[in-house]
Amino acid sequence: MTTDQDFVDCPKNSLWGGSDAIFAVRLVDWQRRCGRRDLPWQGNDPYRVWLSEVMLQQTQVRTVLPYFARFVARFPTVEALAAAPLDEVLALWSGLGYYARARHLHAAARLWVARWPRSCPRGAQEWVQLPGVGRSTAAAIAAFVQGERVPILDGNVQRVLCRLFAVEEDPRAAATAGRLWDLAQSLLPHDSDDMPAYTQGMMDLGALVCTRARPRCDVCPVVDLCAAHCLGIAAELPRKRARAPVPEQDLRWGWYEEDGAVWLVRRAPQGIWGGLWCLPQEDQAPPGAWRAAGEIARLTHRLTHFTLKITVTRYLPQAPRAVEPAAAWGEEARCLAPADALALGVPQPLRRLLERAVDSLAESGNEGERRIGVAKGKFEVLERIDGHDKEIERLLRGGGKP
Repeated sequence: MTTDQDFVDCPKNSLWGGSDAIFAVRLVDWQRRCGRRDLPWQGNDPYRVWLSEVMLQQTQVRTVLPYFARFVARFPTVEALAAAPLDEVLALWSGLGYYARARHLHAAARLWVARWPRSCPRGAQEWVQLPGVGRSTAAAIAAFVQGERVPILDGNVQRVLCRLFAVEEDPRAAATAGRLWDLAQSLLPHDSDDMPAYTQGMMDLGALVCTRARPRCDVCPVVDLCAAHCLGIAAELPRKRARAPVPEQDLRWGWYEEDGAVWLVRRAPQGIWGGLWCLPQEDQAPPGAWRAAGEIARLTHRLTHFTLKITVTRYLPQAPRAVEPAAAWGEEARCLAPADALALGVPQPLRRLLERAVDSLAESGNEGERRIGVAKGKFEVLERIDGHDKEIERLLRGGGKP
């Protein structure tokens, strides 16, 4: 068995090819003393663990906490989530980003109820069958719920392992990722009862101590086992690839307002804001004749891989309609009051506009006019979206428009 001294004397260390109990014992002990133990999803409730792990994909704990609370209040069981309309799920998810997760979550709940009624998937090999659950997420759920001895390898854990073993290659390269999975497997505790604390410990170590910038080596429970610390390069790992300039895309929305309501259209299931309700683009006007009534907002919307520059122009009908607005444009379009539109799944920048419209109506105190006043202005919204969506890949190549 490798000793503590072996790590210090051999910075690349001898654990590359084998397993060792030192790291796991220390990590489990540290997590039980110093780690996070009061998160609302901690325990072995399969539904709450699965829900949290999906929400936590590329999203920080402090961001997830209020969304998790709202979800379990509205959908306390997987059966309740499976029975809910997708629009309601998307509405609760709005603002959390990576909207494909919400669609996958809903589909996974339905599959869970159909395939494992009154039960749950058993082990990582079954959890990974749910939409939106990859290898690392499945392993985390199985470790927490069933104590299965399977490793996780999210971004935080990649960073911990790259530093522990002084891995200088790009962790996103397939060959390096394979080595990191092997290393993660080799460090697992022997006792399955330790798996929940160990798995949470790996997450806590990466999030609280072995941070991306300025790692807190002075409080790390395994600092003397860390090859990168011994070499003085902990803060330099993992190696960063040069980032390409963030492209910008121009987007022009039409705020088509009619009788105190605004037109929304549902986006296609794939791509940016897939399945959400959105303002139509200016060249997608609802049926009828419209007149421009001025620009009402300019938004800088920062997404994960590019920035949208959104201009919003208000349009009013030139003449009263002969038919009800909702019947004029098909099933994938709705004409709703701003307060009602907020009950749907909408992108974060549109939610900001709708909230401003609701506030404007409340401040005017004159509902009889049935006019929506959206104050002119510029504001910035930060949001993360799915990096693997085909539409985003096309945008990054310079083709098409959002």
